[in-house]
Amino acid sequence: MLAPLALAERGPLRAVLLFALVAAAAAWLDLRESLLGHALAPAIGPPEASGTYGRIAVGIVLGALITANLGLVRILPFAAQVVLIWAELLALFLAFFYSFDLSYGFIAERLEFLILQGAVTTIYVSLIAIVIASMIALAAALARLSRSGVAYGVATFYISFFRGTPLLLQVYLIYLGLPQLGLTVDAVPSGVAALSLCYGAYMAEIFRAGIQGVPRGQTEAALALGLRRGHILQRIVLPQAMRLIVPPTGSQFIAMLKDSSLVSVMGVWELMFLARTQGRSEFKHLEMLITAAVIYWVISMGFELVQARLERHFGRGVQR
Repeated sequence: MLAPLALAERGPLRAVLLFALVAAAAAWLDLRESLLGHALAPAIGPPEASGTYGRIAVGIVLGALITANLGLVRILPFAAQVVLIWAELLALFLAFFYSFDLSYGFIAERLEFLILQGAVTTIYVSLIAIVIASMIALAAALARLSRSGVAYGVATFYISFFRGTPLLLQVYLIYLGLPQLGLTVDAVPSGVAALSLCYGAYMAEIFRAGIQGVPRGQTEAALALGLRRGHILQRIVLPQAMRLIVPPTGSQFIAMLKDSSLVSVMGVWELMFLARTQGRSEFKHLEMLITAAVIYWVISMGFELVQARLERHFGRGVQR
């Protein structure tokens, strides 16, 4: 098993292995009806009638193109490799969507509304929820670390329930269950509450791990100097723990951004709800769903950049 892998580490053999894998996969998937298959029509004849010969020919050409492309890309500097690969994959991504024969005029008419109403609602719901979830997570993490049996029991029960049940079920329980107790909550606050409670349970373990990641000796030294535990937590432990907390918390926020689509079941005019309703009006579901996917992707990339800057900021703060 290890011998082929060792051979594959060598340049020429690795290229041959890549070519063989791509060609075999393309032939098995039968890509005769793809753009490449139609481009090879002068050589293989009508793609739909070319049979096994056409499948093999398309596989060989695709394998050769991908192998040659990767070979040329590897010559470039690292930064150029990344930019070129992104450009190529984005071009394939756009070509894939272009093959759906979408109505771009329909998308253009509704794009502004999707952004100004749907995307903005999605972002502010997620921002409010992540702030509340962070406060819940910190409280739950401290309760998990406390010596109080009551606090520990409440925190572990909360974390167990909200991590052990689906978010969609929690949305329904809050939106439909609270009125049974005489407490009527609007759709947006219900969605924020569900997201905050669910992600607070997951982030509680992130906060707990970050706090425990600070060496115990620093707390003991601060106690020896006469500092109170509240001051130690605020001024010594949490600033250092943030270096460990921020990266996974940023990832949780990006995940929450997408999970906020579940609040659409309550009629909240967020991005996914508007994409469904706008597409339903003229039976152009795919146009709106693809547009929503691109908007989600762009928003996520923006927050990934913010997360990277926060990581660098907290990293420098700890070093100082």
